[in-house]
Amino acid sequence: MRHVLLSVFDGISEALKFEKKPNLPATRGSVIPFVNFNAKKDAEFLHKAMKGIGTDEDAVLMLITARSNNQRQDIKAAYKKAFGKDLVSALKSELGGLFESLIVALMTPPILYDATKIHKAIKGAGTDDEVLIEIMASRTGQQMKDIAKVYKKEFSNKLEKDIMGDTSGHYQKLLLILLKGSREEGVDEGKIEKDAKDLYAAGEGKLGTDEEKFVNILGNRSIEHLQKVFDAYKKLSGSDIEDSIEGETIGNLENLLLAVVKCVKSVPAYFAECLRGSMRRAGTDDEILTRVMVSRSEIDMLDIRACYKKKYGDSLYSTIQEDTDGDYGKALLYLCGGKD
Repeated sequence: MRHVLLSVFDGISEALKFEKKPNLPATRGSVIPFVNFNAKKDAEFLHKAMKGIGTDEDAVLMLITARSNNQRQDIKAAYKKAFGKDLVSALKSELGGLFESLIVALMTPPILYDATKIHKAIKGAGTDDEVLIEIMASRTGQQMKDIAKVYKKEFSNKLEKDIMGDTSGHYQKLLLILLKGSREEGVDEGKIEKDAKDLYAAGEGKLGTDEEKFVNILGNRSIEHLQKVFDAYKKLSGSDIEDSIEGETIGNLENLLLAVVKCVKSVPAYFAECLRGSMRRAGTDDEILTRVMVSRSEIDMLDIRACYKKKYGDSLYSTIQEDTDGDYGKALLYLCGGKD
């Protein structure tokens, strides 16, 4: 097994070199496609790691965290073909606890992972609004459309219908707007000042709050347009749009509006804040920690790390190292991708 593990180490090094080649598409993920990938060999490697008494957890975590999600799906297919068993079921039978949950999450296609998390948030005991807000505020319009399709296929119901059955008011309306994934395109220079003034008049500039105006502008305008609107708002009012939202709204609507604003400004900074909150509290919130590390590992983890370091002065790597342990902690560190 030792020579196989060394091969994995070599592969991680190769993958880092692969990222730097100028003729390849840029990625800001800490996990990138493995060079010289061979699904059949990886399936055999995992089978050996789980065969016999006990499981070589180090071997499992090192291989799976060094493969992209598409490659993991190929490994699942190769495993089924070679051994006649479902790889995820085999992993579940050999692993346990937080480590098992993390590995299973990594083996799940991203859109299905999001759809499953949303379904659990809605259909569980009560509504887990934190999950709904995090996913729906941060995903692109196309991702939300894809999530809705997978949700209907997997759970035999429309996501729109389930959201309507579990939420209400302006909070519900903004969720449904985000679900449609149909933001306007481009920047309308003629609307920038007007939108800023409308937001001011809807909040700080009146007695009471016109939540409808906040929902329509923040839910429908393009990201680029809203960034300019927020700059104009600050010049007009002397404060950030977040200050107005915090002073004029409450509850889930406030939390969703704030998440949308933060993601408009910087998705990586938003997730850096989510990660900080998951670890720097009384006990670690492993649900949030796992969800963010898994869902962002191939998208913008390098940027999240940089935002984390800049905002908090600590490295994300060291924070994870201090707040987690065992195979679960090791796997998260691999997903983090580096110490800086």
